[in-house]
Amino acid sequence: MQTGKSSIAIDGPAGAGKSSVARILAKKLGFLHIDTGALYRVLTLQVMREGIRPTEASAVAKVAKLADIEIVPGSNGIRVLLNGEDVSDAIREPKVSENVSLVAQHAEVREHLLTLQRQLAAPGGIVMDGRDIGTVVLPEAELKIFLTASPEERARRRMKELRTQGHKVTYKDVLLSIRARDNLDAERLVAPLRAAADAVPVDTTGKDINEVVREILEYLSAAGGLKGCSTDS
Repeated sequence: MQTGKSSIAIDGPAGAGKSSVARILAKKLGFLHIDTGALYRVLTLQVMREGIRPTEASAVAKVAKLADIEIVPGSNGIRVLLNGEDVSDAIREPKVSENVSLVAQHAEVREHLLTLQRQLAAPGGIVMDGRDIGTVVLPEAELKIFLTASPEERARRRMKELRTQGHKVTYKDVLLSIRARDNLDAERLVAPLRAAADAVPVDTTGKDINEVVREILEYLSAAGGLKGCSTDS
């Protein structure tokens, strides 16, 4: 990547802590955080609003081409706009989570968002998280992290998050949803979820977010740091 600043790619399955870790890490490094999963969630929300089945590839691809999606940095993290509407909270609804992997499996959708993701990353100085960042979106990223955690741990985290938001969910249902998303993400034909060959594996099971961030910062320090960052850690 020909920029004056480095880029960090963070991948991993649902509930591994990608976005939370990426957000804190970006702040400490003075980088911009880009949550690519939010882009797919926005399209999923619009698909649901239009009554389109997530499995209808051509119809979903049309939504992707027409939707005006913006990611705007805010005081409390990034905000996501869909056709000018702030949908940052709406895209985290359980129904969106259940369908996002179905929307994300379509080749035309991924190709469309790939262009947008690379445009956002072009200036460098970013921490981008998703499921195919290190393998497809930013294969030349200076640092690649692959976060993992047991399905049970990820289900507990997701259940706690949803209940905090006022949703009535059970651990069993959330665990089943997590495992279903894992299968869809890992088995899709286009850009399946997998760790890049040169990614650093980080297991977040039993660790809090700050502990994981410290682990990554320690690795960065041992590796000699990155271009353009000013850590306050």
